[in-house]
Amino acid sequence: MQIDLLDTAIAVLGENNAIARAATAALTANGGRIVADAPRADILLVSCPLVAAAPQGDLSALLRDARAAATAMSARDHGRILFLLPALAALPMRRHPLYGAEMAGILALMRGLAMQFGPRVLVNAVGLGPIAEETLIAGDPAQLSHIPQGRPGTIAEAVAAILFFCDPLNTYTTGQMLAVDGGWSAGYGRNF
Repeated sequence: MQIDLLDTAIAVLGENNAIARAATAALTANGGRIVADAPRADILLVSCPLVAAAPQGDLSALLRDARAAATAMSARDHGRILFLLPALAALPMRRHPLYGAEMAGILALMRGLAMQFGPRVLVNAVGLGPIAEETLIAGDPAQLSHIPQGRPGTIAEAVAAILFFCDPLNTYTTGQMLAVDGGWSAGYGRNF
């Protein structure tokens, strides 16, 4: 997918996973440039743990940093924040009640930031189901038997959704989580 970012400043906070790295590469390939200071970014990717077994770290510091970036973006009168979340942020799994609750809290914060900082800052999320290359890098293996698409997603499919939210032509979408989960959240996930 091609978008025109015209020297847009991009920062990444949180987990350094294959999807965040691929998204960063795609954004720079489309004209963006990486900055180290999140409040100076025009686009901020907030990469949350995408696998329940992954170490969670200090998510409260991550969320404080995202909020500080939103405040700085709002003062400049523009910006985008995109959270990378597991799909179970919107639909919990019995297998991971604490992780699901923590991710649902981040989804609620994302929506709160969208309300607080709109219309100057667009804040959205991509909710990832099972994504695999050689191994599963997002989601839970148990989801795989309940996906209408019958397969895990690819990093390229996840990045396409990320680029949709970062596209300068997308000026009206905020407070939304787009589930890139092969249809798991459409109903099959309720078997858990």
